[in-house]
Amino acid sequence: MHVTPSRFSLIRAYSKAQILEQLRIPVAVISSVVFPSLVFLFFVVPQSSVTQDPLMSLESIAQLAMFGVMSAFLFGYGIGVAEERANPWSSYLRTLPVGPVPGSIGRALTAMLFSCLSLLPLLILGAVLTTAPDAFTSGTLHWWRLPAAILAVLICGIPFLAMGLTIGYLCTSKVAIALTQVLFFPLAFAGGMMLPPFLFPAWLNSLSLLTPSRSARDIAVQILTGHGLTAQSIPVLAGWTVLLVVLALWANRRDQGRRFR
Repeated sequence: MHVTPSRFSLIRAYSKAQILEQLRIPVAVISSVVFPSLVFLFFVVPQSSVTQDPLMSLESIAQLAMFGVMSAFLFGYGIGVAEERANPWSSYLRTLPVGPVPGSIGRALTAMLFSCLSLLPLLILGAVLTTAPDAFTSGTLHWWRLPAAILAVLICGIPFLAMGLTIGYLCTSKVAIALTQVLFFPLAFAGGMMLPPFLFPAWLNSLSLLTPSRSARDIAVQILTGHGLTAQSIPVLAGWTVLLVVLALWANRRDQGRRFR
């Protein structure tokens, strides 16, 4: 008797396959895990004016956490999906009558798992090399903000995951590499992840507030430190998330339809 697998079992199978595939390339996993921590060591730790201020330290940790998640999602899935489309096994999987949703959700869950792992060394370094813990031990901030900020960073990374998937499904691997680089660095800069937004000129700040990277950064900083959120941060990020998720699903169906129908 033929039994149709449930949607949950399909998502679980796709997630397991994605996790095992990532683990087969240890260098890729290690690089994505240590990247935010290296940036923290080279660009934040040498600034004593930042490390000696608990709130500024936390702000730096929050925006670098968002920087790392955005980098992992865009590069890992923008380029990774494009390369997989040229793989015969991937092409076979795309012919199966399961639709794009289980595979897309499986990729998202895998991306969040490894991004969460990349946040752990960053948090440890922040606790050891800065005065960030003083904000919690002194009673200025509550400890619930820490796990809430980790969850927020992962959720705020969803539009960048969708952006990466859209690029991967629409472009060849060579085009995906170039396009991902072209998009990532301007988004990271405009989002205040390389330079604090208070240093922006007025015109750049106004433009920055319309980007998903700035909204994601401000939400992460707000949850961790209690300040930094603007009125448009949540609506802007929600709008970009819906738009990019719809584009990712459309790109998946378009690619499958062009090649297998």
